[in-house]
Amino acid sequence: MNNFQLPNLPLPSPLVGSEIGSFTEFTVTQRMPNIARRVIQENKFTTEINQNLEKLAAELPNGYLQPLKNDTGADFHDWEKYLEPYKNQRWVDVPWFFAETYFYRLILNITNYFQHGEWQGVDPFLLQKEQGLEAAIDAIISLCTQVQQWLNESKKAGKPSKSSLIALLYFALWGNRVDLSLWSAFEDNRSNFDIQTQLNNILVDDSFAVSKLLAKSENNRIDFVVDNAGFELICDLCLVDFLLGSGFANQVYLHLKPHPTFVSDAMIKDVYATKDFLAAGSHPDVKSFVQRLSKNLDSGKLILTEDYCWTSPLPFWQIPQSLKDELAKSNLIVVKGDANYRRLLGDVYWDYTTNFADIVAYLPAPMLALRTLKSEVAAGLKAEVLEELAILDPQWLTNGQWGVIQLVDLGI
Repeated sequence: MNNFQLPNLPLPSPLVGSEIGSFTEFTVTQRMPNIARRVIQENKFTTEINQNLEKLAAELPNGYLQPLKNDTGADFHDWEKYLEPYKNQRWVDVPWFFAETYFYRLILNITNYFQHGEWQGVDPFLLQKEQGLEAAIDAIISLCTQVQQWLNESKKAGKPSKSSLIALLYFALWGNRVDLSLWSAFEDNRSNFDIQTQLNNILVDDSFAVSKLLAKSENNRIDFVVDNAGFELICDLCLVDFLLGSGFANQVYLHLKPHPTFVSDAMIKDVYATKDFLAAGSHPDVKSFVQRLSKNLDSGKLILTEDYCWTSPLPFWQIPQSLKDELAKSNLIVVKGDANYRRLLGDVYWDYTTNFADIVAYLPAPMLALRTLKSEVAAGLKAEVLEELAILDPQWLTNGQWGVIQLVDLGI
């Protein structure tokens, strides 16, 4: 058993699907069944597999957790332990984070992802990942062109540009919104990165403090806990490209999922598939980006790593000691996306004004959360901001239109 350190505060109760009218209830009773049925539509699985997926979809609103059969997955015995406290309970009554992570693990169980045979290693969400990349090609070209320009400018100036870094943090934050209104900023004057409309939707913006932190040292190791594949992953890789190319970092670790989960979460093979997709294009700035990416991977400046912790239902403070020791070597841990943010906060009902640093006091290194809000979990917000939001946008917690760039540097 790990001697893990808890947040500095008493833990509130977890989010559950039985909370009437909540986004959590909507997810467990409607969104998750739709995801299971979409897996049926988008793949050519056997009738038996499809019937089992339909059974799962039908059980979610009112039914009970089904057991996991031993599918030889490396994490099977861990899941037996995770399941123990929740046996014979309904999906809507168990903690939401557990329900979601188990749901995705069950989909792999049902589709024979880990077992020898025709379906071994078949990503049930591959079609959506591929479509996401294809839909974003114009945005990809624009971003690669911009990064090339920022790298050239940093080289010319003889020092990395803080403003370019901050702009790329915004791209990494909003990367799961391909309809980026950011592009209008580039049409007249590409050096003038004016994204006022997006800035208004950032509820906490510590991007300048991040640039100051990274400018203090030239030998930074940065660890990214990655979220989605698709254009969002490209935004992350462009940020990594700039960090390594400009001198803000000399090594970057990407922490990826060991198997498909949460529909579009990125695995190591998604990084390579993205690289291959970009390499097939003809735009010179995209080709240059791919060459730098390949070079960084080959030289060990960019390291791809995976851990079953990231597909588990564990809160961040229960990550394995070996992983915590690895992250302790980092100058900055970048935690991407909504599900990873929920893991940071344990997916419990914190008061939204709770000091963020008090919750994540267990972290072994400075941490930056880049998160578009898509769930009813938040911390570190000002009371007056909450009052404004309640009037301005009652769905602010879950509609993906608001974001945070939250830095916690416990060494300050």
